Amino acid sequence: MGSPAAVIQLNSTSDEKANLEQAEALIRLAADSGATFVATPENTNYLGPHEEKVRRAQPLDGLVCGQFSDLARELRIHLLLGSFNEKGEDPRRCFNTSVLFGPSGERLAVYRKMHLFDVDISADTRFTESATIEPGDRVVVVEADSMWIGLSICFDLRFSWLYGELRARGAELITVPSAFTARTGKDHWHILLRARAIETQSWVMAPAQVGRHDDQGLRESYGHALIVDPWGTVAADAGDTPGIAVAEINLDRLREVRQAIPMQRAPARE
Repeated sequence: MGSPAAVIQLNSTSDEKANLEQAEALIRLAADSGATFVATPENTNYLGPHEEKVRRAQPLDGLVCGQFSDLARELRIHLLLGSFNEKGEDPRRCFNTSVLFGPSGERLAVYRKMHLFDVDISADTRFTESATIEPGDRVVVVEADSMWIGLSICFDLRFSWLYGELRARGAELITVPSAFTARTGKDHWHILLRARAIETQSWVMAPAQVGRHDDQGLRESYGHALIVDPWGTVAADAGDTPGIAVAEINLDRLREVRQAIPMQRAPARE
């Protein structure tokens, strides 16, 4: 037996009010479906012009986190705000921050995206996230919902060292909230997420953005929010429209895989 979990798939824009209403409706749908752990994607509250993202940034005790804390408490779930634009000390940049809330509304963990999306792939896929986002510098693993959860965000997915470190610190489930571009997603999204699950022998939850946005540069997100099991099998896929995908996070399956193919000694937790 395990715990039902859900990944949310959104089409966020620069309309923060509409984004939060869309997210809340899908979180409630996931909770009504029995999910006790629900995760939303990167840029849940805002996905628009990047300079405006910095101007609208909020602190951890601001309205966005407050709404998610209230929802977690009301629905009695563990709720991951995949990421929001957290206000920092640099007036030119903010953090891209993931926050995990417990069923009493308490803030359990905060992770600031470490690897920033600075790429020049084609005329349609040019992006310099570091111009408006300040990178984080801390690996985060937390015990919640009867398991150890490792946090990451989107472009982190390409840096395998981070996932090895999450596994070394005891992660059993790894979250990857994302706004993966359609251009790269069609070739890399499923492959990378399945690889991270296989190499860490962990469950992976990857809530996602989907469709076209009104930002500058990231014109379309790939979608396909996924839950992947420790063998690398896709347990749930939200497809290419806003919605949810639900699967049971079964730690017996994790222990079975790790026992069948031993890859690591006991975790070193801080």
